[in-house]
Amino acid sequence: MAAPIRKVLSLSSTLHKTHFKHAYGSGFKTRYIFRSNLQCRSASTSANELNVKYLEAEHEGIVVFGINRPAAKNAVNRSVLTLFEEAVEAVRYDKNVRSVIIKSEVPGIFSAGADLKERVTLSPKEVASFVDRLRKFTMDITNLPMPVIAALDGTAVGGGLEFALACDMRTATTTTQMGLVETRLAIIPGGGGTQRLARLVGPSVAKELIFTARVFNGEKAAELGIVNHVVEQDDSNEAAYKRALDLAKEIIPQGPIAVQMAKQAINKGMDVDLTSALAYEGAYYAQVIPTKDRIEALNAFKEKRKPQFKGE
Repeated sequence: MAAPIRKVLSLSSTLHKTHFKHAYGSGFKTRYIFRSNLQCRSASTSANELNVKYLEAEHEGIVVFGINRPAAKNAVNRSVLTLFEEAVEAVRYDKNVRSVIIKSEVPGIFSAGADLKERVTLSPKEVASFVDRLRKFTMDITNLPMPVIAALDGTAVGGGLEFALACDMRTATTTTQMGLVETRLAIIPGGGGTQRLARLVGPSVAKELIFTARVFNGEKAAELGIVNHVVEQDDSNEAAYKRALDLAKEIIPQGPIAVQMAKQAINKGMDVDLTSALAYEGAYYAQVIPTKDRIEALNAFKEKRKPQFKGE
């Protein structure tokens, strides 16, 4: 039986390769990865369907979840969803993690959504249970304390786009294709897509996109406000991932508790009236006042140096 991925994710990113081997046992792949001049350590399941990487050096504090099911076009089945659930829970309480990026390890595809080959084998009750889990998981992504960025270097449709919509920010390329296409299968988006898309683009535009099962490119997504940044794809097929890294790198130097509280204030305030939203803002502001990081920022300003935040 596979060891829970949290056993690896809970380890400090400064641990050596032998420690990862000890945690996983000889039946699991453990390796260092050097790609695009980015240094990182990686821990993967034996199936290698979800790669979890702790980046180092100038990208210290960034964790990357890489979906790797090329034969299934990164479709999400129950086992992959379990890996994601465990990975998210593991980083949730790691104060060394300042940002999470969700990307694909398969060129040209982010995720084709739910695994329909598995779906046809499930009973109606099992389908309902899986979709409930998927919906809860998208909330788990949204509720992570640190910012989460989806890097869409390839097609993201159905549940794949719903994963991305659950993130705080999204990057894409001009050639990225995306859409909530569930009505083609006589179903509706069940992983939060009907609600999150409407909150991003407004109800009437969301209805048009969902009712027609329309697929659109990265430029249109940027025009609609679905993605934060759109870039031209390059030879590495990781242009959106590189843009996501740059975005995460901008976040890393900021006060981590302040970023977390700002995220919570925005998320909570979106669903209430302005008076209630301002009350949320005040409540979350109160939580940064007693932090050591706030005092460090004031001292650094006085001493004309860069602050050294510790998340305390």
